[in-house]
Amino acid sequence: MPKPPSHRSGGRSDGRSGARRLLPSAAPRYRLSAERPVRALARRLAAATEIVPHSHPWAQLAVAASGVLRITAGTATYLVPAWRAIWIPPDVDHCINAVEAADLRAVYIHPSQGTAVPAADDANVANAVDAEDGPGWHSCRVLQVSPLLREIILQMDSHGDDEPAPSADTLARERLLGALLLDELQRAAPVPLGIALPQDRRLRRLCEAMLAEPTRHALLADWAREAGASPRTVARLFQDQLGTRFKHWREQVLMGHAMTLAARGWPMRLIAAELGYANASAFGAMVRRLVGSSPARFFGDGRSTIAA
Repeated sequence: MPKPPSHRSGGRSDGRSGARRLLPSAAPRYRLSAERPVRALARRLAAATEIVPHSHPWAQLAVAASGVLRITAGTATYLVPAWRAIWIPPDVDHCINAVEAADLRAVYIHPSQGTAVPAADDANVANAVDAEDGPGWHSCRVLQVSPLLREIILQMDSHGDDEPAPSADTLARERLLGALLLDELQRAAPVPLGIALPQDRRLRRLCEAMLAEPTRHALLADWAREAGASPRTVARLFQDQLGTRFKHWREQVLMGHAMTLAARGWPMRLIAAELGYANASAFGAMVRRLVGSSPARFFGDGRSTIAA
């Protein structure tokens, strides 16, 4: 049976304790063009590793093939367990943190392929937590990764331009897989997850502390006391900065943490207890309210494609 993390004795449950190792982006190793419009990257990240903030003029689909990633992009952050994906539009600053050891798979998509991306629909609008450029595919969004999309990503060549040039057969296969990936991407179901981040420095520090140790406190008053502010002030900042109540924002954080624990194989009853819910039914009600699905179905979708 999985052993609960030690946050109640002051430890961190997300693997982010200690010094972080900073790495540069690998994007400069890849040149996209109309001839090679869809390219893949594979990169192993040790726990507590961060790829520093960067952007590039093409879109990116970022996936954890194993482990758990935290990706901050635009005005939101996302906890990404194995085989869920983040769509990041062109020119959006983003950084990638390995919550625990992870295999990062990234697919870069040249702007010339933009017509392959469908227009926004109601589900996309609901998931558009980064609304600077409008809803849908112009914003960062969480996506389900189907078994077919997963296999395409695994099969794509991931060599950079600093490695030997690919053969004609490899290039032809890359174009075929890229076209199939874009077609399958149109069918990827959005997941209404994503945790908005504030601009206010006081609230940002508090939100980062909650993301690091989401179960340290349950009540707004306790978090406010730690931040040296009144509960009324913190509640007002959540409403003014994020357009939501503290309770709703914290539920999003707990949901992200639950995805991490589910990816590690924790049973639902232990996840519910770890997050402070009185029973599995109360936890299930929260999951249904956020994603419209039962915990077994929602978390099972993520776990079913973890094994290679």
